[in-house]
Amino acid sequence: QVQLVESGGGLVQAGDSLRLACATSIDILSTFDMAWFRQVPGKEREFVAVITWTGAITDYAEFVKGRFTISKDSAKNMVYLRMKSLNSEDPAVYYCASKFGPPGAPTGSATNYQYWGQGTQVTVSS
Repeated sequence: QVQLVESGGGLVQAGDSLRLACATSIDILSTFDMAWFRQVPGKEREFVAVITWTGAITDYAEFVKGRFTISKDSAKNMVYLRMKSLNSEDPAVYYCASKFGPPGAPTGSATNYQYWGQGTQVTVSS
């Protein structure tokens, strides 16, 4: 079965950086799209970034373009989210998500993802 475990969250100052990591239980990165979503209390889970199963395509929410970078290391079964210039809009629980890639379902919709991690908290202080 597929299991996803996030790590790397924590408390940082505004303007600082964090790298989140998602460890997968099995080798799925060559066939599954991998994404990051985030959620704050009282709000819907929102798309942050995705890297497709082919590795050829990445996409980002408008509010993180130029600041966040998604990457993967297939040899280590790891997906990363490098977060730079964190600001007051970024605190949230960040979730790793995965969906089977070849069907080509839209990557920005949480409902299309089959597997989710437990989340890791990111807090930003000013």
